Amino acid sequence: MEGSLLKFLFLKILRMLSLMVALCFLAFFLVSHSPIDPVQAYVGADMMQVSPEQREKIAEHWGLDKPPWEQFLHWGKSVLQGDLGTSMIYRSPVSDVIKERFQASLALMGIAWLLSGFFGFIMGVTAAMHRGSWIDKLIKWYSLTLASTPTFWLGLLLLMLFSVWLGWFPIGLGVPAGVLAEEVTFYDRISHIILPALTLSIVGVANIALHTRQKLIDVLESDYVLYARAKGEYGFTLLWRHGIRNIALPAITIQFASFSELFAGSILAEQVFSYPGLGQATVQAGLRGDLPLLLGIVLFSALFVFTGNLIADIIYRIVDPRIKEVA
Repeated sequence: MEGSLLKFLFLKILRMLSLMVALCFLAFFLVSHSPIDPVQAYVGADMMQVSPEQREKIAEHWGLDKPPWEQFLHWGKSVLQGDLGTSMIYRSPVSDVIKERFQASLALMGIAWLLSGFFGFIMGVTAAMHRGSWIDKLIKWYSLTLASTPTFWLGLLLLMLFSVWLGWFPIGLGVPAGVLAEEVTFYDRISHIILPALTLSIVGVANIALHTRQKLIDVLESDYVLYARAKGEYGFTLLWRHGIRNIALPAITIQFASFSELFAGSILAEQVFSYPGLGQATVQAGLRGDLPLLLGIVLFSALFVFTGNLIADIIYRIVDPRIKEVA
C-alpha cells in the first residue's frame, strides 16, 4: 500500500513538472511574440525622454537584447536555483510579489470556495430530493443561468447595485484609499472583500449544484435505494444512509477540481473591483510585458491547480479502497 502511494505521488509530480515546463514555454513564446514593447511598458509615460542609448541599456539590463531561446534558458537556470527573477513593473523579486499578492487572493478565493461548495451542495441535494417540483425547477434555472453568466458582468452588476445605488459596500480596492496599512481595521478588509467573494461564490455554485443534483438522482434511482424504500426508509434517513455517502466523492472531486475555475474567475473579479490580488498582477504583467512576473505566476498557478487535484485524488484513495486497487 505504501509503495503504491509513493508510485502514485511520483507519477503525479512527474506530470506536474512536465506540465509546468510546457506552460512556461508556451507563455514565454506568446509573450516574446507579443506586440507589446517591454522597454516602453517599463519606462511608461517618460518614453519620449529616453534616448536610444538609454533604451539599449535598459534592454541589456533586463536581458531583452538576447535571443528568445537564450532568455528562456537563462530564466530556467535561475528557476532551478530558486530565483524567479525581478519584476519589471513592481521593481522587486517575483517571489515577493507573488507572496504578497497571493495572501490577498487567498482570502478572496478561500471564502468563495467554501461558500460555493457549501451552498452548491445544499442546493443540489435539495433539487434532487424534490425532483420535478417548483423548487427543483427554480434551482435548475438559477444554476443554468449562472453557468452562462460572465464573472465580470456579474461583478459589475453587484458593484452597481450594492456600491453605487445602495451604498452598502465600498467601490473596489482591498482597503480604504489613503489609509496607512497599520490603521486598516479588520472591518475595513471584510467590507472590501465581500463583493468580490460574493461574485466568485455565486458563479461557482452553479456547477456544483447541477453535478450534485444529477449524481443524487442517479443514486435515488438505483436498486438498493428502491429496496430501502420498500423497507420503509424515506426522507432524511434515506438520504443520510444511502445518498450522502455515495455523492460525497463526486462532490469532493468537483470542489477541488474547481481550483482552476476559481483562479481564472478571481482574475476577472479582481479587475472589476480593483482588488490588489494575484489576478490583477497577472493582468498587469501581461499588458506591460513583465515576462519574469508572468512566468512566475504561470508556475505558481499551475502548482495551485495541481495541488487541488492532488488533494482530491488522495482523498479518493483514502475514502474508496477500490481506487487503490485500480491504481
